Amino acid sequence: QVQLAESGGGLVQAGGSLRLSCAASGRTFSSYAMGWFRQAPGKEREFVAAISRSGGDTLYPNSVKGRFTISRDNAKNTVYLQMNSLKPDDTAVYYCAAGRFLPNLQHEGAVDYWGQGTQVSVSS
Repeated sequence: QVQLAESGGGLVQAGGSLRLSCAASGRTFSSYAMGWFRQAPGKEREFVAAISRSGGDTLYPNSVKGRFTISRDNAKNTVYLQMNSLKPDDTAVYYCAAGRFLPNLQHEGAVDYWGQGTQVSVSS
């Protein structure tokens, strides 16, 4: 069992930056690939980023590639999402996720555990 808790969301102006954190409870954190999804009002949940168990491989959709960076610190049982050059379209609730395999974690069906979400609002 893995429990995930996001933090770091807030309100920021376009062009600004935020760093989200996801703290995991449990002793098997390093056994999971980790990822981030987001969901804006009226839209489907969207894959944002994923990172392999060791942190050596990452995956991003084109919508955030070059602006967002996912990282993890297995010693701290924490995964991060550094978001730069934020746009109003980035406004959403951001969810931390854990799954077994990095390539599949871009799909909601591959997620084993979800965090509760943290709100990110980007003003124009």
